[in-house]
Amino acid sequence: MSETPKPSVLFVCAKNGGKSQMAAALMEHRAANAVEVHSAGTKPGSKINVLSAEVIAEVGADMSHGHPKPIDPDLLRTIDRVVVLGVEAKVEPAEGMAGTIEIWHTDEPLTRGIEGAERMRLVRDDIDARVQQLLTELANGGPA
Repeated sequence: MSETPKPSVLFVCAKNGGKSQMAAALMEHRAANAVEVHSAGTKPGSKINVLSAEVIAEVGADMSHGHPKPIDPDLLRTIDRVVVLGVEAKVEPAEGMAGTIEIWHTDEPLTRGIEGAERMRLVRDDIDARVQQLLTELANGGPA
């Protein structure tokens, strides 16, 4: 009996320093190695958002060793699920792409005047709830 390959997910945001890195760290933390996790940016920045890393660490996840990187076209073709976080990043399907692209319109507390660590915790919690839902779908062979 052969092992079923792990489902794979690519989290994408514009700079790959905050939201997509947060989602990847949370998925790695929650999935306990049951999902192949990647993150990338459409216009990668130069560093990880320090405040994002701090609030991720508060829940036991770790994104401190990540670094912003562009989307790998080969990876894009083979990944099961591409999740775009927010409205800044746009990902076009690659020719022969195996997976699907979905967009998470994540909470933006700044629109309500919430800033700093409080803002980042709200963003983290919104992303975490979505990551847990996605993990459930992937574990159950749900919508791809």
